[in-house]
Amino acid sequence: MVVAMVCFAVQDGLSRHLAENYNVITTVAIRYAFFIVFVLFYGHFIIGSLKRMASTKNAPLQIIRGLILALMSSLAIMSTVRNGLVNFHSIFASYPLIILASAPLLSEHVSWRQWIAVIVGFIGVILILRPDTNLVNSGSILAISAAVLMAIYGILTRFASKTDDAYTSLFWAATVGGSAMLFLLVFHLDPPKGSDWFWMGALCVVGAFGHFLLIKALSTVEAATIQPFAYLQLLFASSIGIFFFKDEFNFIIFIGCALIVGAGLVSFRIASKVSKN
Repeated sequence: MVVAMVCFAVQDGLSRHLAENYNVITTVAIRYAFFIVFVLFYGHFIIGSLKRMASTKNAPLQIIRGLILALMSSLAIMSTVRNGLVNFHSIFASYPLIILASAPLLSEHVSWRQWIAVIVGFIGVILILRPDTNLVNSGSILAISAAVLMAIYGILTRFASKTDDAYTSLFWAATVGGSAMLFLLVFHLDPPKGSDWFWMGALCVVGAFGHFLLIKALSTVEAATIQPFAYLQLLFASSIGIFFFKDEFNFIIFIGCALIVGAGLVSFRIASKVSKN
């Protein structure tokens, strides 16, 4: 799981690098094209049946999930180009808290301790945004939008898991999102040039390897057990942003990140205790 988070962080760094020179649709579409190939390969050779992998009892829900993930991926890259990896991932890490805050709409109980965690986490977001500065710009708005979309994606995935397994959801996320992005690519193709083909290939391979490791982790350990490790992507991606892109990182951003991650881990721990009881 740790290596998977490293892969996703590297994927974000490569996406930002390429999106600085090519339009976002090209970057996301090529990444998705390889993602589709990976999923089809996995379904045919590892699972042994693409038909079984693609079989769903709720196609409309899976289609919406796939489109939301593709849109979220595009907004995420646009945000990293504008504000950097540190700023984006610091804000994006709040999406589990957005899911938690949405629980009453799903008729789910949220304890007062979890509400405190949500409030603390959102205070962390406000610290990172610092409304009294010029950091509240299009990049920040894109990051918030991506976090909201990821939260919606997570909620829809929870609903999908009631009828479909994780492999089916992966298949639909790849094929629906990929089909949408490849359709847009027809009108917005910006072919990579020279050595950028290498970086584009590296982006595809790293992303596919990360998804493979994530699948293996989920097939070995319960999802709830590895959920806290997802916050490592914030650490790894921020490190890439600082060392390779010279992203800003200061004490206020550190405190904001600490509040968001701390709140997320506390709410996760509370939820784990409740589920065990």
